[in-house]
Amino acid sequence: MKPIVECVPNFSEGRDPAVLDAIVSAMTAVPGVTLLGREMDASHNRSVVTLVGDGEAVLEAAFRGAKEALARIDLNTHQGEHPRMGAVDVIPFVPVRGVTMADCVELARRLGQRLGEELNFPVFLYEEAATRPERKNLADVRRGQFEGLREAIPNDPARRPDFGPNAVHPTGGAVAVGARPFLVACNVYLGTPDVQVAKKIAAAVRGANGGLQFVKALGFFIEERGLAQVSMNLVNTTKTPIHRVVEMIRSEAERYGVAVLDTEIVGLVPEDALLDAAEHYLRLNHFERHQVLEKKLAEPARGAAGSLDDFLGSVAADTPTPGGGSVAALAGALAAALGAMVSGLTIGKKKYADVSEAMSAAKARLNAARGDLTRLVDEDAAAFESVMAARKLPAGNPTETATREKAQAEADERAIAVPFETARRALAVLEDLVFVAEKGNTNAVTDAGVAALLARAAVQGAAWNVLVNLGPEAGEGAAGEKSAARVLELKLWTRRADDLSRNVGQIVDRTLGYESVSGPA
Repeated sequence: MKPIVECVPNFSEGRDPAVLDAIVSAMTAVPGVTLLGREMDASHNRSVVTLVGDGEAVLEAAFRGAKEALARIDLNTHQGEHPRMGAVDVIPFVPVRGVTMADCVELARRLGQRLGEELNFPVFLYEEAATRPERKNLADVRRGQFEGLREAIPNDPARRPDFGPNAVHPTGGAVAVGARPFLVACNVYLGTPDVQVAKKIAAAVRGANGGLQFVKALGFFIEERGLAQVSMNLVNTTKTPIHRVVEMIRSEAERYGVAVLDTEIVGLVPEDALLDAAEHYLRLNHFERHQVLEKKLAEPARGAAGSLDDFLGSVAADTPTPGGGSVAALAGALAAALGAMVSGLTIGKKKYADVSEAMSAAKARLNAARGDLTRLVDEDAAAFESVMAARKLPAGNPTETATREKAQAEADERAIAVPFETARRALAVLEDLVFVAEKGNTNAVTDAGVAALLARAAVQGAAWNVLVNLGPEAGEGAAGEKSAARVLELKLWTRRADDLSRNVGQIVDRTLGYESVSGPA
């Protein structure tokens, strides 16, 4: 399964669709990023965008979105109900599948450094990425908002940013970048225009005030509806479900003779959170989730897309894809994942303190390679299918023939470029594995050894796939300078991979005390 990270940047613009269109376009132009949702709120003057993809893709998308926001949003003229300190106000990374919270913390810190260094944008790390306890809570980080921070940052050492200059961006303010679990943004509208009632209810339900744990709440007046609103972030709907929060708001509202009119969800919500509410209000005491029709129908699709058994079945089937190129990429992804595991088991251990920083850098590279190689599993199959499709195009007249030849040339190039990239990335994994095996946690040295064998197989397997798509004449240097250069590079890569894999094997044997066991790679 492909690793998936969610990124939910909040922008301080909820009234001009053209501004949000430009920001979203900048982010979705990044390959590998999928837009799941975009919400604009005129009263809050705020937009929430939800993206998913592999870590590197969403990091790049978040950077581009922030850059576009800085060019288009001026907080000196911005007014809205919601607290804000930046043009892009907050950028959280959320682990969804195949990634850990530690991976998201790493993404947050890398993005923060880029924003500070490349855009001169002050960055505060918050939640799981916070560098100090008092910055874990977003409300504490944002205290004073844009105007307050403008005075505080230069004068109060405790308010200095983690990255970037010790001054707010003149029009863009500052940004909070962090890592957190999935949260649900939920608003409850009250049958009164009295914002003081909303604020009192928000204080009662807010976890920080002794209310419900995992609830962050504020009270607002929403002008376009003429109503007071309790606006909340529910940071753990498993432990504090939505219906429990709404019922407490309803109970508190009755004290003031006020009714709850309706609720709204901003952005995405986990299916189980809504099913929890349905079970509560319908009193479904013996209900099982597999009784939901859509869940049952989705089970085969999820299995076909994501289970190891089904992937192996696809490889074993009498169809050309997925084939050796995809399997080579998968071997490389597995190698990178194992290397990241060994790195993680080393970082933070007192015994390996002197290599902790270098090991963290290696882990970041290995996780990035894992994402790239996982993507190449599917891309290799898709590239070969494009070759087959191009060959089936009609060629009944000169126009059709020209179209077919152009399509074949493009498809053939892609079928070469994908395994070539697989070989390159797998070799980079091997480079890091030598360091990981030699300096990493000795209790996991055999894992580094297995990773090296997989990476070596990935390099050689991908190289063979390049050569078969180049054709036999390319191997003789007769297919043009580009092909000849690729063949030469592949030869160098496979020889280098042999040396690196053998080196790791020797490190493993030496660590285990069996120096003569490992033979040539």
